[in-house]
Amino acid sequence: MSRNLPPHPNLEHLKKQAKDLLHDLQQQNPALKLADAQYALAREYGFASWPKLKAYVESLPRPAEDTLVPSGAESLVVSEMANPFVGKWRANLSKSKRHPGNQFQSAMLEFTVESNRVTIVDVVIDDSGHEESNKNTTLVDGDEHPSENDNGYVLIAKWRGPRVLETVAKKDGQVVGWGKYEVSDDGKTLTISGDEQIILLDRA
Repeated sequence: MSRNLPPHPNLEHLKKQAKDLLHDLQQQNPALKLADAQYALAREYGFASWPKLKAYVESLPRPAEDTLVPSGAESLVVSEMANPFVGKWRANLSKSKRHPGNQFQSAMLEFTVESNRVTIVDVVIDDSGHEESNKNTTLVDGDEHPSENDNGYVLIAKWRGPRVLETVAKKDGQVVGWGKYEVSDDGKTLTISGDEQIILLDRA
């Protein structure tokens, strides 16, 4: 089983997960220790060891205002204002490589983040001068979810750290598109990479 870290992982919550995992593992092997469960948990999150996972979590910037939000058996540290994606972004066409089939004139995106639910509202003026607006909400949990707008499509979204969001679109079990959203370290630039395009946006 693999897991995905939330954008603002909580070390105390991870320690609790390790203890819960130890309880489960000891049902099969009573000799296992907490260090064994911590190692197994770190591997599930894609880290080579518990110290590496711990060091990564401790290296992340702390949200300005943390709020503990219960989520079933879990409690994640969530702060909308601290999430680097939150806010409005304007496409910088001079620094972007637009898709050959979508030479839009301008684009504005607005992100809101509530726990692992990301909503993107975009306003785009296409190559003919027509304005279009769309709103899409995605659950970022690594699982497949039906697309809100396209019948037959499913979307998979994962956090790759606090500043990177990856998405994959599938239809009939086949990958038909992908995208990566990455906020710069200074929080001023958003880069969207996808099929045949790289769009750079400045914070509005």
